Amino acid sequence: MMATTRQEILSLYRRVLRIARSWQAQSALPKETEIERLYIAQEAQTLFRQNKQMTDPESIKKCIEECQARIEIGLHYRNPYPRPTYLPPMGLASQTGRKLRSQERLRKQARPIYLRSHDETS
Repeated sequence: MMATTRQEILSLYRRVLRIARSWQAQSALPKETEIERLYIAQEAQTLFRQNKQMTDPESIKKCIEECQARIEIGLHYRNPYPRPTYLPPMGLASQTGRKLRSQERLRKQARPIYLRSHDETS
């Protein structure tokens, strides 16, 4: 891994942990704030450790983009949890044979970048 990539990743990790320390829930209730802070820190720790052994530059770039997107969306909406997507379960194509494979491919392409790792950790 290149030194600049390593620095960028460590910078992102520190940024997420700083956000977790200073996070305030929208309701401003201390209990909810603490739950959301814990969620942010644990989610970051889980995902960064899960991807620690990654060596492919393209995969690393996608993970960095996902992290940046999740940070920006979380800060904008003041909600640390991933935003849901509203695609009907089988709404992109018919459910037979070859079209089912294309349905799965289209659903995978339609997933927003900030939800790529959500299925892996859930």
